[in-house]
Amino acid sequence: MSMSPSNNDTSQDSVSAKEAAAKARRTTSRATAPASKAAGKAADKAGDAASAAAGTAERTAAATTAVAHTAAERVEAGRQAVVAASGQAVALARTTWTLIANRKIVVAGAGAGLTALGAASYAAGRRAGRRTLGPITRMTGGRI
Repeated sequence: MSMSPSNNDTSQDSVSAKEAAAKARRTTSRATAPASKAAGKAADKAGDAASAAAGTAERTAAATTAVAHTAAERVEAGRQAVVAASGQAVALARTTWTLIANRKIVVAGAGAGLTALGAASYAAGRRAGRRTLGPITRMTGGRI
């Protein structure tokens, strides 16, 4: 007999093929283990990044909503200020127009007021300039 294995033993060939396949699997898993771990870490980091991005987007949306709400409040306050100012301007314009439309009456009233003031001050001045009279002189009308 020869020292080499015979070709007729097929079970031995399948066992060595199985061993070779297992060895290849082990070698492949050893070779791909770092890549597999790196891929897992990358997936975790991507998940974390996606989570952080979602949180950032949510905070940004909340901040944007708050800014828009504040801006809307300020616009409303500005609108109310403009309405109040325009109301005052309308009142001033109406008063001015009334004075212009009734200028003759206003001038006559001012003239009458000045005349009354002058007459009152003249009378007060005349009274202050008179000599005081006693009670008997007042009773007799100044004859005694």
